[in-house]
Amino acid sequence: MLKVKNLSKKYEKILAVNKVSFEIDSGEIGVLIGPNGAGKSTTIKSIAGLLRFDGEILIDGKPNKSVEAKRIFGYVPESPALYEYLTVWDHLEFMARAYKLEAWEEAAEALLTRFEMDDKKKKIGKELSKGMQQKVSICCALLIKPHVVMFDEPMIGLDPKAIKELKEMFVELKNSGCAILISTHILDSITDIWDKVLIMNKGEIVFNNTRDALAASGESLEHIFFSKTGEEGEAQ
Repeated sequence: MLKVKNLSKKYEKILAVNKVSFEIDSGEIGVLIGPNGAGKSTTIKSIAGLLRFDGEILIDGKPNKSVEAKRIFGYVPESPALYEYLTVWDHLEFMARAYKLEAWEEAAEALLTRFEMDDKKKKIGKELSKGMQQKVSICCALLIKPHVVMFDEPMIGLDPKAIKELKEMFVELKNSGCAILISTHILDSITDIWDKVLIMNKGEIVFNNTRDALAASGESLEHIFFSKTGEEGEAQ
């Protein structure tokens, strides 16, 4: 499970995130939504261990920056960061060696096949479109069979078939007991699979509830989003 407790982050005099706390249980899909500048990116980068912060972030009970936590944590950033001169297969092998995986080749082949990238194994990073780079980034994150995995705007750049495949993967990961956190601006893309929603505004979690509780209340997520953020237009 993923546990965030009293997370705060300040950039000089600007408090970007203020005492944020939430949990994503094993076998649960959580979504993090909010307007631009709400603090989502800072929260995501803190969980990924890319920023210094105040508070506590635990991955299966282990501090998020510990080696033990990193071994079971997968992360797909908003913008893929591939090595320009490594091939698609090189990236997967790099992950396998870094995480000391054994007999990983079959799992890597299966992931590439699902994203229709099995014929792109010898292409180098700079030859790939953004959508293809995103697919490689997803494959790398899932190759380690994470206990907790976080996706930041995972649908951007993907074709409709890849989006369908990724949504099926979300459900498979959930059923395997993985805790999943998805930060997205496009709630409609995952409206049928989330279990818990976290609405963030002005550096704080202003709404934290489950799908079942929301359904029982009779309120729509769109209405709650607008009322909690003061935003107009599509939920972000």
